[in-house]
Amino acid sequence: MPSSKWTEWPTRESLSRIGVPRARIALDIALLAALSSWAVASAYTSEIFHGWGAVLPPLGLLGCAAAAARYHRTTLDNRLPASLALLGVIAVTGLGAHAAGADVPAMVLWVSVALMAIERLPVAAVVAIVTLPVAGFVMTEDSRLGALLTTAAVVLGGCALRLDAHARGAGFRLLAQERAAREAEAVSAALAERARIAREIHDVLAHSLSAQLVHLEAARLQIERGPQGPFRDQILERVVAARGMAREGLAETRQALSALRGEMVPVEEYLRELAESGPVSTEVTGARRRLSADASQAVRRVAQEAMTNVRKHAPGAVVRMLLAYRDGEVVLEVRDSGRPAAADGPEVSGELGGSGAGYGLLGMRERAELLGGTLEAGPEGEGFVVRLRVPA
Repeated sequence: MPSSKWTEWPTRESLSRIGVPRARIALDIALLAALSSWAVASAYTSEIFHGWGAVLPPLGLLGCAAAAARYHRTTLDNRLPASLALLGVIAVTGLGAHAAGADVPAMVLWVSVALMAIERLPVAAVVAIVTLPVAGFVMTEDSRLGALLTTAAVVLGGCALRLDAHARGAGFRLLAQERAAREAEAVSAALAERARIAREIHDVLAHSLSAQLVHLEAARLQIERGPQGPFRDQILERVVAARGMAREGLAETRQALSALRGEMVPVEEYLRELAESGPVSTEVTGARRRLSADASQAVRRVAQEAMTNVRKHAPGAVVRMLLAYRDGEVVLEVRDSGRPAAADGPEVSGELGGSGAGYGLLGMRERAELLGGTLEAGPEGEGFVVRLRVPA
């Protein structure tokens, strides 16, 4: 047998009670209760414990029960010295009972030590421990044959318990592996479906938007070469706005494709790119960590919609974007300084004001609630604040 097999502990699934039927647990409890009652009753019928000594059998039983319960925990944690010490407590208690003349309680305790060792300890420790109960059997049995039969019965019983626990643990490990395989298959299927959708979007929508950009750019150049006049300026403004919308739609399509393929740029980088469109400052606080795809997309969409609203309703306002990583959540705050006095006039201005269809406050709030988060939006001071919180 390899040396590792001698020192290897049974698996945690084998040592735990997970998967043991309730009927089996009830049967084990009834058996332990019967053996304990028999041991205590035998101690009293031996007429050895009198006076103050009459409290020793129940006290010994309680001490051994506590040691056995603690032994279950130490073996579950693979703590060999502590486990051996607890078995030693039970074995010494049996030795004391034998020295007092109570052979039946001593036999019950030694058998319990042997069974617990065989079922839950490494093989090397089992071989060392079982020799102690065997010596006790020899002392309590009238013949060597009786001691041999007792030893054989205890060893076979312990091996049966160990093999039963091992089979149960192996079953749980196989079940866990099967579940992991199914989850891997589901993830693989989801990734394949995302890749297919990404290809469809790229082949249809991205190409269409790229073609629109080319035609709009050509239209802009032709209009600029035409005669001056208010009508020309209006048409040019609308074409430039449409070109901006198409460019932004193409960028968003590419981001959606990246999200489907799992290739999205970090949120911080996206916010910095978004801030390049105007007087916007960005700040990131907390320990940065990778966000889930849904949380990352929510932050991006809310930031985009908040910036679109600023361009439409407060062009020229100073904007501050704060991304805060907190325990169990990420917070995005977009705060603007309000519409500057010099910017009084039409709310929608130029290419920035005309670009982006927007998702609206309702859409942002629904996106946050679907993730178990919240979204607050409203005037604050002279400006407007959008505050998103999502679990992360």
